[in-house]
Amino acid sequence: MFNLRFSALTILFATLLISCQKEKEPAVTATDKPAYSGTIVAVGDSLTAGQGVPETDAYPARLERKLNEAGYKWRVVNAGISGETSTGTLARIDWILKLQPDIVILETGANDGLRGQDPELTHRNIDRIVTTLQSKKVVVVLAGMQMLTNMGSPYRDKFLAIYPRVAKERKLILVPFFLDKVAGEENLNLSDGIHPNPQGYVIVTDTLYPYVVQAIKLKTGR
Repeated sequence: MFNLRFSALTILFATLLISCQKEKEPAVTATDKPAYSGTIVAVGDSLTAGQGVPETDAYPARLERKLNEAGYKWRVVNAGISGETSTGTLARIDWILKLQPDIVILETGANDGLRGQDPELTHRNIDRIVTTLQSKKVVVVLAGMQMLTNMGSPYRDKFLAIYPRVAKERKLILVPFFLDKVAGEENLNLSDGIHPNPQGYVIVTDTLYPYVVQAIKLKTGR
């Protein structure tokens, strides 16, 4: 859980993540990829987009390098949009599919929680996103998120339950907490105390890596 000392940053957190909403999708396109074994699309909000750090330091770029260095010649496309909610992700699912992903890392819902959205709506949105991807034979890695403690224990618990629930219902690979070992650590975040800095993204990448390798093996059958 986020450390209680960060409860005072709730308004700042909401402002940073929500006010950055963009009207257009990221300028990435599906391309021929003869040098790659497959495509991973990283879908999410500012935590995926890498708000406040160079693109090469955000986790998608770091993950691609880490995979390639380990012999997994997979392309990782950063399809994060700052400020996006699960409703926004659902609305652009057809665009995401145009990138022809073999695997999608889905990190969404934090902005839903900051807006106090009903966790059941967030659950339905994520479930619809996942079922649409699975209908196209895309392997989904679901990144679990947690909510700030001052949202109240009942709400926080309902929000936290969304991710294992969807993972169980849809038989997904679940990353328990996307920001594990990073959330609340001053030296691993930008000055806003929320978004990872380059060092924080090193840890995020290390957290995601074994789950992504699991997804690659599931997709390729080896």
